[in-house]
Amino acid sequence: MPQFSAALAFYVELSGHILSNQPRAFERRLHSRLWVSLAKLAAYTLEAAIASSAVAKPELRGTVSSGQIACLLTYAGFFALWTYAELVDFTRRGRKSSLQDEENGPNKESPPVMQPLGANQIDLQLPDSNKDAVAEAGVVKSGFIRCLALDHQALLECKGALKSVVECCTILLWFYVADRTSVFGYGAKSYSRDVLGFIFLGLTLVAWCTSLKQCRVPVLLNRQQTEEWKGWMQVLFLLYHYFEAKEVYNAIRVFIAGYVWMTGFGNFSYYYKTGDFAFPRFCQMMWRLNFLVVLVCIALQNNYMLYYICPMHTLFTIMVYAALGLGHRYNKSNAGITCKLLICVAVVFLCWDVKPVFYAIWSPFQWLMGYSDPRNPTDDLLHEWYFRSSLDRYVWIHGMLFAYLHPSFEAALQRIDKMSTKARLFIRTVITAVTLALFAVWYRYIYLLPKREYNRVHPYTSWIPITLWVVLRNVTPAMRHFSLSLYGWLGCITLETYISQFHTWLATGVPNGQPKMLLTFFPANYPLLNFAASTAVYVFVSHRLFIVTNDLKSVVIPSAKVSKLLWRNFGMMAVAVVLLYVAAYMILRVLGVNKKILAGI
Repeated sequence: MPQFSAALAFYVELSGHILSNQPRAFERRLHSRLWVSLAKLAAYTLEAAIASSAVAKPELRGTVSSGQIACLLTYAGFFALWTYAELVDFTRRGRKSSLQDEENGPNKESPPVMQPLGANQIDLQLPDSNKDAVAEAGVVKSGFIRCLALDHQALLECKGALKSVVECCTILLWFYVADRTSVFGYGAKSYSRDVLGFIFLGLTLVAWCTSLKQCRVPVLLNRQQTEEWKGWMQVLFLLYHYFEAKEVYNAIRVFIAGYVWMTGFGNFSYYYKTGDFAFPRFCQMMWRLNFLVVLVCIALQNNYMLYYICPMHTLFTIMVYAALGLGHRYNKSNAGITCKLLICVAVVFLCWDVKPVFYAIWSPFQWLMGYSDPRNPTDDLLHEWYFRSSLDRYVWIHGMLFAYLHPSFEAALQRIDKMSTKARLFIRTVITAVTLALFAVWYRYIYLLPKREYNRVHPYTSWIPITLWVVLRNVTPAMRHFSLSLYGWLGCITLETYISQFHTWLATGVPNGQPKMLLTFFPANYPLLNFAASTAVYVFVSHRLFIVTNDLKSVVIPSAKVSKLLWRNFGMMAVAVVLLYVAAYMILRVLGVNKKILAGI
């Protein structure tokens, strides 16, 4: 507490100096005093983290890591910078307002007040003629370094980004409190087919009545339609986890295959049409898939493979990028694309169907891809990665093939739309009848198989229900013209809802644990009230994570025109991570914060 009191007293003193417009002499003492106070504030934060072990579950006490201390230091530093930036902005606005009133008079036009730039405008929203100059300016002139030097203009420009970092860190802290402490209760899962069906059908009815909108580009598998598709699949996927609805396991496997299918379809469509293989664009994709999950893994001491969807989509995204990026001059040739797709099939067969090859490739990366459930430990740390990735190893290639044939399918639909009324009705009826008949056959002979038997045939058959769904969803122009924007909105935040469910809707309880419990805010005998409250918090947190991670992506990863900034930003981030981990390690060693000390708290 003394460290916190000293830091708070300094900020009060600082506010007084700024508000009273003291001479610049105070600024010369500002840097040293501020960073001393930040050190004290970080020490207090560390003490609070250690003290929080008293409310942590007994099995978690004594497990503070260097990564968690580094997260706390980052949180304290950025919170202080953001607070100072807000204070500077507030006082500057107040001074300008008073000066304009006193000097300009009521009849004079006031000069425009400079507004601080948003979170996605740091160092990037400069005139084109100045972008190269910024890239050449080097590390010293970066917005982050200028913020550390307490440059007021930089703080104003970076205020949005600082706020995004603070908000992201606050959510990570919430994850830890909700999932790893005894502050909130935990309930047992209970399956009710009636409740699950009611929730999904009720949400669908609400979406139909309130969010049915016309698509901007009503073509086969337009953006609004695929987002809607991801949205309703995600709802069922999450309800499956919440209620532990084991009877729909096979359907969930199809939904996950649908996500992977869209990875192949979407990435192939973009690269094939644009030919944009720029490294910044690739980095933006990797950031979207991995930035949040890496932060959560560090803050909660989890393995990357706990969130298996992220590494799986990352791998298949890289494979699509490699397939089209290597020898991209052959992409305009039918023979070239055909050869590339066949090579993808051969590579997948070699790397997954020949199991020793898979283990030979991934054994050096066991530190990253290994996983063992603490409640059900295993010696084969790569089993989870092999099992998860092998289930959908071929379906992304089918997505690429569908994207390649998309113009032909779209042209066929347009020809049907231009036919006479009787001809259109007859052909659409035949297409619908055949599609439903094929779906019935798949359902009877494949979907109804027991779990283990179904898993064996899933990699080779998952494309069937996906294709049938695409046909039914687009058989008429009305089906292509409209979508449910509520599900589309949920489809945009599927990554965030997937990761957040582990720690703020469900609960794992321990590092690397599966989400076997429900987060509760009320007594356990109010299951629906707990469902409503936790769902509201969960969706809000997921949406905010989507916003702040995209804001930070715009800051860290610029466009291809200023790619030099990308390398500078990556270098600065790497140095900052190393310094934070070194500082955290030294703090743990110097203060004697180890398992023996923490276990006694």
